[in-house]
Amino acid sequence: YPATPMWVTVAQSRQITLPLLAILLHIESDGKAARVASSGGLTATGLMPTIRSMNALTEKAAAADAYAKLYEFAPLDQYTFKQRVIIRVAGFVLYWLIRVIGATLKFEVHGMEHHPDSKTLANDEPLVYSFWHNRIPIATYFWRRRGIIVMSSQSFDSEYIARFIQRFGYGAAKGSSTRGAVAGLVQMIRAVRAGKSAAFTVDGPRGPQYEAKPGAVMLAAKSGAALLPFSISMDRCWRLRSWDRLEIPKPFARVVVVLGERIYVPESEGNDEGWRARLQASLEALREQSDGLIAKIF
Repeated sequence: YPATPMWVTVAQSRQITLPLLAILLHIESDGKAARVASSGGLTATGLMPTIRSMNALTEKAAAADAYAKLYEFAPLDQYTFKQRVIIRVAGFVLYWLIRVIGATLKFEVHGMEHHPDSKTLANDEPLVYSFWHNRIPIATYFWRRRGIIVMSSQSFDSEYIARFIQRFGYGAAKGSSTRGAVAGLVQMIRAVRAGKSAAFTVDGPRGPQYEAKPGAVMLAAKSGAALLPFSISMDRCWRLRSWDRLEIPKPFARVVVVLGERIYVPESEGNDEGWRARLQASLEALREQSDGLIAKIF
């Protein structure tokens, strides 16, 4: 504390009762510190800006802590010992598989002018990346280390996928057991409003394949961020026997990435079917374009 504290003058005209017997505040101003003290019955109009500042700092710190948790592995207490082992091993193995293979891939990117990395756009504008579910592995590698937030459901399969993407620097917003995907969507809206970008597999988590659902459109409308549809195609990959035929790139594959124009959804039109249809049409056109470019390579 400073040797000679400066006390805030008590103003009797406007009372602010403080619940604690004594409060000590450190306020930085012009490189100096001031100490403010007050008792339960004393009031100070001058404390109002300080209290508002404290509340803002507290809210900011709480938000930062909540966002930090999105990048941490979730506890696995609800799973059996066998399931916990599988989740940990699968997430770890998938991460290293994609990381090693990813280093051998050759990317060709089209439409990068629609992305914030472009010199023509603001670098700090959050986006809602929108793509098809079966491109998760290759998309995860391509957009890695950007702090993007993704939706993750409360399920066994989603747990190891969440750990896989978190190792690449993504955050995972999870729905609760009682509120389901709504809770996860609320987390994503708050994160995007705070400046984080998000990613949405628009036909997930269970399909039908290549059929866009309204979640990404709702997120864009409520958060104010633009949708950024994109498609990724590879000349060779492994396809799993899942509902979406999940694609895992083979070593030294050629990869084409096509980014579409941004789509800005008005806040009041998040449930409008027209915007979902527009996103659907954009993604279909982008997939056709990326598949066509890959076909021209060979």
